[in-house]
Amino acid sequence: MNLKGTSRTKFVATMFSRISKRYDLLNTLMTGGRHHSWRKTAIEILNQNNSKNISLDIATGTGDFALEMIKKNKKCFVVGVDTSLNMIEVARKKSSKIKLNNNLTFALSDAHNLPFPKDFFSYATIGFGVRNFIDLKSALKEVNRVLKPNGKLAILEIVKLNEDSFLSKIFPIYFGKITPWLGSIFAGDKEAYSYLPQSVENFISSKELTNLLNSVGFKTITTKNLALGTVAIHIAKKVTT
Repeated sequence: MNLKGTSRTKFVATMFSRISKRYDLLNTLMTGGRHHSWRKTAIEILNQNNSKNISLDIATGTGDFALEMIKKNKKCFVVGVDTSLNMIEVARKKSSKIKLNNNLTFALSDAHNLPFPKDFFSYATIGFGVRNFIDLKSALKEVNRVLKPNGKLAILEIVKLNEDSFLSKIFPIYFGKITPWLGSIFAGDKEAYSYLPQSVENFISSKELTNLLNSVGFKTITTKNLALGTVAIHIAKKVTT
């Protein structure tokens, strides 16, 4: 599968819409439930200082990152954006159920063209989303644009392992074989969960992501590897000029 441009954008949005109702279950199965603690760790490092602020959660999906932000800091207001309306509907229901819906709102939006003014948000988060951006550099520049000077970005993502790593031989087998099987059994969508391993294979390493962030107006201040280096947290600050 070698989709590019708008074709890839439409494919990804449609795919996530199909799996929206089972997305949380599959995330839990694939990570052994650890994805919740990974988000909490990222938010701890982000360090909002319990301040009143407006934050942006890009590729919000079912809203887990946005909700964790609010749980950590009741003074913040979060805007969650995604290209899949079905995912947003799940996020809305989830936030309403746990009575956190007064602290956030959701909207359809593409990371490459955010409908917000310059220097607007204090913080931004992206959980398991940057792999799906059609132009990662362009999207990160757009995130930088809407962040306030010294605003912080937290990225949680599955990253490509170094080729000389022992796990680099094992992880693709697990992710490439087990993930589609889980998707077929529990979500009834083998195609969607075949795309996910491919997106990891085509992604960049943690070091390469750090370098990219530093090239588009950010300064990476913290990088933390998780799950034996298969997952990484990047915390970056918008550089003031």
